[in-house]
Amino acid sequence: MTTIDSVVLDVPDPSAAETFYTAAFRLGTRLGFRRSDAPTTGFRGFTLSLVVSQPSTVDSLIGTALDAGATSLKPVAKSFWGYSGVVQAPDGAIWKVATSSKKETGPATREVDDVVLLLGIADVKASKRFYVERGLAVGKSFGSKYVEFDLSGSPVKLALYGRRAAAKDAGVDPEGTGSHRIAISSDLGPFTDADGFAWEATSSREAPRPQAGGWSGAPPIR
Repeated sequence: MTTIDSVVLDVPDPSAAETFYTAAFRLGTRLGFRRSDAPTTGFRGFTLSLVVSQPSTVDSLIGTALDAGATSLKPVAKSFWGYSGVVQAPDGAIWKVATSSKKETGPATREVDDVVLLLGIADVKASKRFYVERGLAVGKSFGSKYVEFDLSGSPVKLALYGRRAAAKDAGVDPEGTGSHRIAISSDLGPFTDADGFAWEATSSREAPRPQAGGWSGAPPIR
């Protein structure tokens, strides 16, 4: 079965990024870094979500991210889908921490159940077809608005959302140009999709520059 081994962030300072993400989230080999000064402005067209079990875990992870230097885009709050907050890392990547539960379900924990890469794209139906033709199986689909792929056992999950909707969910303006500053490391690569997201082949389960270390089933809030 296809897996996404890691996401690799292009950052100005890999050492600083590693320090931030270790303090904020501790995602291990699911996240890697490499140096790049590729120009980019505004929304980069993707967000990363950490799906957790309960509100206290959301509070804890958002709190450590802010303490480490992140900027709040959406304060933690209850919503129709559960409980979540959104921050922007110093390198510019946008992170949402969310749970489908509105109440505590057990002892306090910082465990991340799923890491989900959400691509904000121009044409959901066309991109869905593109990825299906490359072997991905659809887990959930909401017409032309949202697609979640079935990547059971994959270190990183994948979903597609319209660009404007993805930006709205993150609390940012949808406009942006330049590099996405992200690469997807997977046994599905290498290729680049219609929206410019680069997939790279991996020959092992290791992500470059590893740091120390459930998808809710619901689409992002519309």
